[in-house]
Order: sequence, then structure tokens, then C-alpha cells
Amino acid sequence: MQGVGCRPYIYRLAMELGLAGMVRNDVQGVTIEVQGSDAVLDVFVTRLCNQTQADYPALMEVIECGQESIDVVAGDKMFRIIESESDGSPVSQVTPDCAMCSACLNEMADTDDFRYRYPFINCTHCGPRYSIVKTIPYDRPNTAMGAFEMCPKCRGQYEDVQDRRFHAQPVACPDCGPTIRLTDNQGKPIESDSDKAMSHCAAVLKKGGIAAIKGIGGFHLAVDATNEQAVQELRKRKRRDAKPFAVMAASIKTIRKYAIVDEVCERFLKSPESPIVLLDKKENGAIAPSVAFGTNRFGFMLCYAPLHHLLFAENGIDVLVMTSANLSDEPLICHNEQALDELGDIADVFLMHDRDIYRQLDDSVVHEVNGQAAFLRRARGYVPTPIYRDKPAQKEIFAAGPDLKNTFCFVKGDQYLMSEHIGDLVDGRVYRHYVKSVEHLRNLFKVSPEVVVCDLHPGYLATHFAEQFNDVKLLRVQHHWAHIASVLADANEPGPVIGLVADGTGYGTDGAIWGCECLIASLTEFTRFGHLAYYALAGGDKASKEAIRPIVGLLGSDGVKEYADILDHIEPDADKIKLIATQIEKGLNTVQTSSMGRLFDAVSALLGLGAVNRFEAELPMALEAMIQDGINDVYPVELTEQEGGFHLQYTPVIRGVLVDINAGIDKSIIAAKFHNTVCEGLLAMALQARIATKINDVALSGGVFCNRYLANRMIHRLQEEQFGVLWKKSIPVNDGGIALGQAAIAAAMIEK
Repeated sequence: MQGVGCRPYIYRLAMELGLAGMVRNDVQGVTIEVQGSDAVLDVFVTRLCNQTQADYPALMEVIECGQESIDVVAGDKMFRIIESESDGSPVSQVTPDCAMCSACLNEMADTDDFRYRYPFINCTHCGPRYSIVKTIPYDRPNTAMGAFEMCPKCRGQYEDVQDRRFHAQPVACPDCGPTIRLTDNQGKPIESDSDKAMSHCAAVLKKGGIAAIKGIGGFHLAVDATNEQAVQELRKRKRRDAKPFAVMAASIKTIRKYAIVDEVCERFLKSPESPIVLLDKKENGAIAPSVAFGTNRFGFMLCYAPLHHLLFAENGIDVLVMTSANLSDEPLICHNEQALDELGDIADVFLMHDRDIYRQLDDSVVHEVNGQAAFLRRARGYVPTPIYRDKPAQKEIFAAGPDLKNTFCFVKGDQYLMSEHIGDLVDGRVYRHYVKSVEHLRNLFKVSPEVVVCDLHPGYLATHFAEQFNDVKLLRVQHHWAHIASVLADANEPGPVIGLVADGTGYGTDGAIWGCECLIASLTEFTRFGHLAYYALAGGDKASKEAIRPIVGLLGSDGVKEYADILDHIEPDADKIKLIATQIEKGLNTVQTSSMGRLFDAVSALLGLGAVNRFEAELPMALEAMIQDGINDVYPVELTEQEGGFHLQYTPVIRGVLVDINAGIDKSIIAAKFHNTVCEGLLAMALQARIATKINDVALSGGVFCNRYLANRMIHRLQEEQFGVLWKKSIPVNDGGIALGQAAIAAAMIEK
């Protein structure tokens, strides 16, 4: 409710109806006092609480509206907006950063407007929020804009309740607000005039140079996305060999030149959240091949900051790579001096501004699954919007999350407060950023956890962090149970459900590495109904990168000999294959696993798509990209009942793939058959679980379901079999949702 034009909306409504009273922001949300006749008060409440979203200001959303009677204030004839209150314990949300609105865009292009071509134009409908706030309530002194004193013109709009900028905390203009400048990679000034800085930066980009550009949530590194040499140079300097880059454009029309944009994806792109949206590539486009090789999709976003729009208005700027400004896998950089220190060897020029960023935020990433947005990364535009429980939690909770794709979560009242995407904690800088981020969000919402919950894995850094809390109850939650609990929390359902989880790694209750599980789960308990049959995985962390390791474990010693010619193309070093086989035979640095992620790695490598994951899921992404449409064939599905549950056998699948390879079957058909078989195997476990439990709802989670083909087909097949399907709407299906599941389990366990 805060920072979105709520109070002016309420003021105008009260004035229209002739009501007296006041409205204020406080730590609980928005408090309104109105007095008048019963009939008019009824109209006020109806119009305030029962409107459609289109009737409110663009960013305003009413989650809950309660009312009570109070004594009349005799003689009060006025309605006022009064100063915010900051005492107490905050539960109201801080508004996420929002993309530039059309009204501001029009003003920025209007030569008669005093904010003509101003790179920091904003209003109550758009602009930075979470990234600039130090504490709540969201008022100017509590933000990075407290350093900029408003000029009379801006002050007049800020104080005019009829104006679109009434109490827009970041309001500014060229006379009183932040400014931009262009420097070289040593910080030496090139241009301090805004227009000249923009033109010079555009000229560098058009010539194939690399620019570091400070936006809302941090710096981006930008190059011309149609210049292959420039993109390759960026990869070299950034040390990012293969992972796809995000691309920015100024219009849907431009994006349609390079990618397929349907009505649903267009809505994502144009939304105030303005995420990166994964779109199918068009053939023979002009975008440099190395922007996103090995995949059939581009990650596109529209300009969302005024500075972006001004840059793209320069002649010759069509599409730009806009990737997070950091060395590979390190935290996003948001401070000017740090950018110069750490990016000086990467960027040729720096387009910077002097508005501080208190919370660095990566761009959110979504794609379309089953006609709706599915998160791959939840950050700018969505955080810290809470996810709501059906009732307040009995205690305040901290959920530490996983080590990979980390997010963490607090529970306060009826709100799950999820952090933005943090990253992989195995990197020291990311871990330090994690520690600081926990403290920032805890202080922002004044949370004092009495319960801390973490993963079952004893080696997780997030687990070690959780163990450092004093005088709290510590709960440890199995990884895949947390996955399913996150689906339940997102849907506000207690369970039980049949949970199908497919991912790469999760520490199991038996000490094995789980990764393809059928669970019967609620928020208070789970049982393991079935899983992919165990196979041996040698090499520790290397096993998630080198596909030959799961291949040897899946084939066994006899299979390795039988298919030596195929394996030779994957790993020419025969001694290495023998060493892996010996490790497995003797149980050295080897674990038993049911990992679906590693099965995908193995099949990808067998089909010649590569031998190493240079970034997470590179090989499975390439496997999905090569699928031939219209194939419904499957390999044999073998589900056996053994002690401890049902086992989905992998041998018939691997054998089928190898037989087809030797028979010369088109690899795109093999890829489709493999995906189809995974769906049928998971479906077979769900059908057996329904027979055994009479439960008809299935929850899907795990990083393997980031695969859009697999997710869509799995949902379709479950619905064909009359299952109810729960699919996450608010958080990522991958490990980015684990913390929510941990938090939901802890809250439910307390209530038992």
C-alpha cells in the first residue's frame, strides 16, 4: 500500500463524498478515519474495499480491509493526510521497484515539460522503491532521496493531493535531483551533461564497446546484441563462457523481430514488474549467435528505467545485451567506486548516477508454463511483496534456504517475507552478501526470530549460518519436503498432496542424494512413496559438471564396455573412465543417488550435446532445445515395488536411448522420447500413490521443472488422468522457493 498513491486516492474519495477525517501510513499498513452519515460511510467502504484492480492506482492492491466504529470528533469538517507513524512492529509491505509508467514517459519526451529528458523522472505509479529504502514507513527521509532537497516546483507537486506526484518520495527534477555522468574505466570524467553522456555512451556501444550502466537495482554490462565480436569480448572479459545473456529492447515491435511474443508473454513484458521473459527464437535473426547459444530461447526485457529509454532513443541502438555487472556468479555491483574498481577491466565506459542503491537487485526471470508466468528468478519488481498465510504465525521465524539459488524467508504475522535472489553461497562474496541481506531484511521489518529452520544437509553454508542463532528453536527440514511445502504455501493449502520433485541434489533422510521423488506430504509430515532407482555417482561436486560421471554410474561396468565407442566421443581419456568405474566399484568418494538432473546430463551427453556443464543445467537446456515437436513416443516405463516404496527404473530408458542412437534415429526424436518417458514415469508413480492414499492433488517442484516442455507436458498428462495440479505462481519452481517451504513447515509444526 505504501508508495503507490494510496493516500491521495483515499483523500480524493473522501473529499468526493464529503467525509471528514484523516489517512496516514503506519507500520501496519494504511489507517483511515472517516466520519459522516451511515449511508455515505457505507458507500465509502464499498468503493474502497470492493473495487476491481483497474479502479485503484496502478500499483495499489488491497489485501485486507477491516473496520470498526469510533467516537465522532465534534466540529471536524476536513479530511487530511497526516504524517506517517513509524512506532511499532512493521508488517506492511514495502513496494517493489516498478517500471516507468506511460505518463512519465510522455512527460520525459515533452519539450515543454520541466523534466524533459530527465533520467530520474518518476511518480506514485512508477520508479524505485525497495532498492532505495532504508527503513519503513516509506517516506523520503527514510530513502536514498533524503540526500536531495526538493526544489519549489517538485515540492509543489509533492504536496498537491490532486497531483500524480503527491507524496511520490523519489520525486525530483534536473534542478534538485540526481544526475548522471559518463567516465572512462579509470573514473576520469568524459561527460557530465546528461544528453551528451547518453550520446557518447551510445556511440561507444555502436562501435562495439562495452558500457557499465547503473540502473535501479545495480549496474548492467551492455554491448550491442547484434555485434558478435562485441558479445564474444564481453564473455571473455566477464569470464562467462556460455551462460545466455539477457537482452533489452525499447518496444514489443523490436522484440518481435527476433523472438516469438504471444499475448501472455507480452503481458509479462509490459507489466510494472518488467521481468526478463524467455521467448522462443525466430530463425535467421540478427542477434549475435553467442548471446544465447545452446538454447532455443532469448531472455528479453523492455526498458524499465528512464535512463534506458533515453539510451535507446539514440540513433542506431536497437537491442542491447544487458547482463548483471559482476564477475561470473558474484553479487551484483551497485556502488560507483566498487564498479570502477572491479569492472574497470571489463567496461570501456561507465554511465553512472549519484542516487544510492541500498538493495542491489538482479532482474527477475520468468517464462510461460500452462498459460501463466512461472518464475525462474524472483527479484526486482516482485520483492519484497509478501506471500500470505491464512492466519498469523504463532512465532516469528527465519528460514535459511539452500546453498544454490539461495533465497531466505522471514515469517511475521500472516506474511512470508521472501528475499530477492541471492545466488550460490559457495562463493565467498555471495555468502557475505547473504549475511548482510539477512540483517537488512530483518531490520527493515523488525523481525526477531524465535524459530530458525534450515536444510537437512550438514554441509550447507546456510545450515551453518542457521546454527549460529542463539536462544532459538532450530528445525532441520529435508530438501524435497521443503520443495513440496513451498507449493502448498504458495497455494495457501495445508495438504496432504502427492508431491513430485525432480532436481539435481537434495540430502536424503537415508544419507543418499535424492533427486527424483514421489512424496506424500503436508506441512507437518511427509513419507517417501517412491523415487528414481538409485545409481552410483562418483566425484562429489565434479559429478554435477562432468556428464561422464553419471553415465558410468547409470551404465555399470558392463554397459561401459558395451558402449565404449559412444563414450569415447564424450570422454576420450579411457583412463579417466576406468578411474571413475574403479571409484564406484570400491565406493570411493561415491554416493547413491536418485538424481533426475544427472540423468538429464547423461542423456544430453550421449546425444552429443557436450561433456561438461559450464553453467548449471547447460546440457539439459540444450537437450530441451533440440526436441522435435509432435512426438508422443516413449521408452519403456518400469516401476517396481520394493522395500521402502516404488522404484522408477532408469535402465530401460538409458538402453532405449542407446539403441536409438545406434539405429541412427534422429536425435531430436530421441530427445522428445526421453522427455516423454520422464513424464510417464512420474505419472506412473502418481497413479500408484493415488491408489494407495486416495489423494488426488499433485504438487510439482524442483529445478528439472524449469524445463518448459517437461512442465507443460507433465501438467497436461496429470490433468488428463483427472488429477488436480498445484503449480507455483509466486516463487521459482527451482531451489529459489525452498526457503518458503522451510518457513511454512516451521510455522505449521509450531501450531501442531
